[in-house]
Amino acid sequence: MVFPILPFFATGKDLKGLVEAKPFIALSGQALLDLAQIEIKEAAAFVEENTAFKFVCGLLKSDHQVSDDDIISFVNSGIAVLFVSDESEANRLQELGIPKERVALDVGSAYASRFEVVQDFQKDHIIDAGSLTEAQMAQSLLSTLKTDRADKLYTTLVVDTYERCLGLVYSSEESVKLAIQKQVGIYFSRSRNEIWEKGLTSGNTQKLVNISLDCDGDALKFVVVQEGKKSDFCHLNTASCYGEFQSGLVGLEQLLRQRFENAPEKSYTRRLFNDPELLTAKIKEEAEELTEANTKSEVSWEAADLFYFAMVKLVASGVPLEAVERNLHIKHLKVTRRKGDAKPKFVKQETKPEPTQETTPSPTGAISLEVVSGKDKAGVAAALERPIQRTSEIMHLVNPIVEKVKSEGNKALIELTHKFDGVKLDNPVLEAPFPEEYLEGLTQEMREALDLSMENVRKFHDAQLQKEVLQVETQPGVLCSRFPRPIEKVGLYIPGGTAVLPSTALMLGVPARVAQCKEIVFASPPRKSDGRVSPEVVYVAQKVGASKIVLAGGAQAVAAMAYGTESIPKVDKILGPGNQFVTAAKMYVQNDTQALCSIDMPAGPSEVLVVADEHADADFVASDLLSQAEHGIDSQVILVGVSLSEKKIAEIQKALHEQALQLPRVDIVRKCIAHSSAILCDSYEEAFDMSNDYAPEHLILQIQDAAKYVPMVFNAGSVFVGAYTPESCGDYSSGTNHTLPTYGYARQYSGVNTGTFQKFITAQSVTPEGLENIGRAVMTVAKVEGLDAHRNAIKIRMQKLGQLPENFQ
Repeated sequence: MVFPILPFFATGKDLKGLVEAKPFIALSGQALLDLAQIEIKEAAAFVEENTAFKFVCGLLKSDHQVSDDDIISFVNSGIAVLFVSDESEANRLQELGIPKERVALDVGSAYASRFEVVQDFQKDHIIDAGSLTEAQMAQSLLSTLKTDRADKLYTTLVVDTYERCLGLVYSSEESVKLAIQKQVGIYFSRSRNEIWEKGLTSGNTQKLVNISLDCDGDALKFVVVQEGKKSDFCHLNTASCYGEFQSGLVGLEQLLRQRFENAPEKSYTRRLFNDPELLTAKIKEEAEELTEANTKSEVSWEAADLFYFAMVKLVASGVPLEAVERNLHIKHLKVTRRKGDAKPKFVKQETKPEPTQETTPSPTGAISLEVVSGKDKAGVAAALERPIQRTSEIMHLVNPIVEKVKSEGNKALIELTHKFDGVKLDNPVLEAPFPEEYLEGLTQEMREALDLSMENVRKFHDAQLQKEVLQVETQPGVLCSRFPRPIEKVGLYIPGGTAVLPSTALMLGVPARVAQCKEIVFASPPRKSDGRVSPEVVYVAQKVGASKIVLAGGAQAVAAMAYGTESIPKVDKILGPGNQFVTAAKMYVQNDTQALCSIDMPAGPSEVLVVADEHADADFVASDLLSQAEHGIDSQVILVGVSLSEKKIAEIQKALHEQALQLPRVDIVRKCIAHSSAILCDSYEEAFDMSNDYAPEHLILQIQDAAKYVPMVFNAGSVFVGAYTPESCGDYSSGTNHTLPTYGYARQYSGVNTGTFQKFITAQSVTPEGLENIGRAVMTVAKVEGLDAHRNAIKIRMQKLGQLPENFQ
């Protein structure tokens, strides 16, 4: 917890005027800005000029008054967290490139923030800054504070603006009110049993900057600026009650400020202040020496020298160290990062291949892969590093949703669908046979395309169906068998809403039908326009014999199928892709013994690895990379080139750029390609070793005689062999399944197949002859394990059969 009140600024005029008129507002250290009513430059100026506001957030209302470009600009100007009202808006922000932890979702009575400030901001504690009073600030803080002390005082940690501890003191209710009112350090003196305003007698006063609570709400933290002649906190005339601080960067800054005011005229520091050319030369000299340092001691020594001269530059320019830290913080908040390349004069120049034909440049730069040599192990490792998944961070949002559906059933499902999908339903379930009006708009061409795709998927998955009973006689009289059974009830999650994904419906529904599952339940979020799911999904559901379609998405749909409701049967297994909320909910229910529900596989962003050689068609390679890149900004596309010439690399880069500019999702593609790479190998063996280590979801072989290299593939979700086998075929109509393991899980998991919808039961039958053959071995092992009842179950049978002597122990 930080401060219980979150001041709300409704206009740009408020940002400047209210902070000046009501300086006590800054004591909260946080602010929420209405981004629809405040300009980007106003927000940026507020963040830069008001360093007391450490945590500045932005409110995005559901009417989408703020453009996507402006949202990015706000975040890059220092807005730490975006407050949104529904899950669909949170998903949209993630597609824009906003990290999911930077979004505070409306969870009913509060907005849940988990970035920098971990706190549920209660809506009734978000107060318009114009109406906020000192009394409200004090009352809110005191009503939240707790103490178990007999004297009812509150432990108070006092720190400076660099978070260095000055001392431990105590506060009373009255001292807290006075501190907020005057914005100075006011505490309670236990020795004098009275209010104590710091510095009234010594002159070492304090300006109060922030007040915050600890996570348990039983300790205060005052952030202060020491003022006065000596600026000491302790009565022993030291900077803190624990002695003087070490002379790090803050100490160096303080010393240089003193020297700037009173350094002797002929001192070296004075000379640096008076001679900008000398100072510039020293900074360049020390920077060069740092780049040439090799040992740890040399690096630390040269870095210290560089910091010294850089600090002289700051002090001479009137720039406080705090401003540098503020800039670092704002850079940390940026969601679009610079490549970080050095200026050309500092980089060894390399000869680059000349493009065969000049192309029209994109207004925001070329769309191209970073090229990495396979010999550069560190570069390869960085190129193959996948986006970090932090499912645990959204569990705090998913858990209450799951529990609500679990306890309230259909009522909760209807409420949550209205909240997250913007659709008000009377009934959250569509029962089979599905009404004909739900197929309105389905063209004959689409019916035929779906029929062809489903038939191909059926053929391939029917060939996988294991029907025979496996029997093995392990010893005479000991018959072991294994037989398949379908999983009785399965729930298939089909992402939807604004998207139409019949391919996912058929990739999950057809194998379930082939495996003869007794009940198939679909779940897909309804459209805002009419509250229905797409006719394509309904058509597939009808063809595969689904009993119901749950008109819901997200965590609530997963919970409904896992636990069941009044009208939704509880299923035994849930399958299907989805966003991070769906993934988190699936993980939640598979670990809950009350649900008794399994899932298909862990999920992550989509990915492709293309192995290409000099014979590959550059247009084909580019199209395969782009077909995966358009899925999302966190998708990953990797090109592994085998002995590619510079000319071929240039052709692929050119084709990639030109094709990308023709795509409607070019902005998403651009962000995906920005963190994707081409890795150059010298041999096919090296390329496949790299691919097997990466274990891609999709592996495309654009190499000569591609089929002969398939035996070299050990880890992949699905392989696309040859120039005329794009990944798109497997996504829709070839017959293989497109629900595949991502994130490297192809090392351990298969893609969805007929066996995914089956379980296998073993049986054994032992005759008296068989018991005589294995009985003594069973008893021997059971005796060692100390399981006498196990041993006795064998012994009593063998004795009755006369296979053991009467006195056998």
